[in-house]
Amino acid sequence: MQATSARRSKVAGVKKSEKRVETADDDRWIERLNARAKSKRARVTREPSVAFGAETIQRFRLGNGLAVLLVESHHAKVVSFHTWFGVGSRHERDGKTGLAHLFEHLMFNETKNLPAGTFDRKLESIGASTNAATWNDWTYYYEDLPSDALALVVALESERMKNLVLRKSVVDNEIGVVANERRYRVEDDVDGTVNELLYKTAFNKHPYHHPTIGWMSDILAFTPEDCKRFYRTFYAPNNARIIVVGDAKAPELLALVQKHYGDLASAELPTDGYDAEPEQLEERVERLVKPTPTAKVAIGYKSPALAHHDNAALSVLCEALFGGRSARIFRALVTEAELATDLAASVSQFRDPGLFELYATAREGVTVEVLLAGIDHEIKSVISNPVTAQELERSIARQELGFLQGLESVGGRAEQIGFYDTVLDDPAGSLTRLTALRSVTLADVERVAREYLVRSRRTVVLVEPAPASSDAPEGDDGDSASDGGDA
Repeated sequence: MQATSARRSKVAGVKKSEKRVETADDDRWIERLNARAKSKRARVTREPSVAFGAETIQRFRLGNGLAVLLVESHHAKVVSFHTWFGVGSRHERDGKTGLAHLFEHLMFNETKNLPAGTFDRKLESIGASTNAATWNDWTYYYEDLPSDALALVVALESERMKNLVLRKSVVDNEIGVVANERRYRVEDDVDGTVNELLYKTAFNKHPYHHPTIGWMSDILAFTPEDCKRFYRTFYAPNNARIIVVGDAKAPELLALVQKHYGDLASAELPTDGYDAEPEQLEERVERLVKPTPTAKVAIGYKSPALAHHDNAALSVLCEALFGGRSARIFRALVTEAELATDLAASVSQFRDPGLFELYATAREGVTVEVLLAGIDHEIKSVISNPVTAQELERSIARQELGFLQGLESVGGRAEQIGFYDTVLDDPAGSLTRLTALRSVTLADVERVAREYLVRSRRTVVLVEPAPASSDAPEGDDGDSASDGGDA
């Protein structure tokens, strides 16, 4: 599943391994802040700092549970300010899917003290950029801005966390926007429909079954009362973390945070309970007829959670097989056999087990059965002809490059810190991930190929082009015809 966002972003992601560092800072400024605190909610506590490469993540917490993570970087007069909430589609229940994504829209609307449009205009006036994203395990909002405007952004973010207006007219307007987004990105888009159906079929119990954007029937039925309950529960300080990277200093930042967030009350968060997904023992196959020029195949093999030690090895395997034109299966199916025009694959970076996803688009005249047979042949050959040392080295190098590029900017570092702290409770988890990737061996890759690329543990969606004269019916909840058999 891809991150769902009106203002879109993307994060890529093991096991928790924090390197705590002692701080020699004079913390008397914290004592002075707490002496002025109006309640226990606003009291600031310093938590153990964490090494982040050559930098240090300073960690603080307010009495109301709000976490504040700061990386001071004074090379340029810029700051990235992120607010991450521990809520995504996995926290939603049947009948109320899509609320996390709806809130991503609502949060850019009117607040008690800011008329509609004021939030964006104030940020534009200081040259800041802003965006947001929602996915299975999280929702986040960010601003990249000149550091001398930090006070304004803290005030704006706290205002919409405290005083969002959720009257019927506002909610109904955004419901209409999201419903149109769903039509455009899912119901009128073949790839969106296929991705949604793949997860719906692969997960019977776990909430990864339903899409982040939500089912249409749920979206259209949302009420202001639904939104108010969600807001009071999940947009609470004890379910949030602020990440600041750039030209900011701890005393000034915490003074601002205490001033603007210290009056917020914590909430009673729901227990993180859900029905565990039963082990998949048989291949599941769905067939679609869609207005697409050529056939398509989507496959999802069950894969381990981000924290599992096999996730890194599977990611390396995925890169070796599908990462770029010189990758083994891309070269075999696109360049040599000419069965496909495009291939894409990825391994889920979720808190809970997800999917090793593979998407293929056939060349003109190639049937869905022939394309699937070609994929199966190449997957099977990986078992008998394992990844080579050269392929392994290339795969790790490509992933390392992507990782390092993501840390070049203050915004990239803030995003990685927020993602790993939210999903794995490990703010330096991206560095642990890099170490895990670098440590993957040929034996690891061969083992995970045998263990996870198993037909009985996969879900397949086969898409056949609709005849020119036919209009395939659309279902607004991702329903489709299934042959119930094997590919």
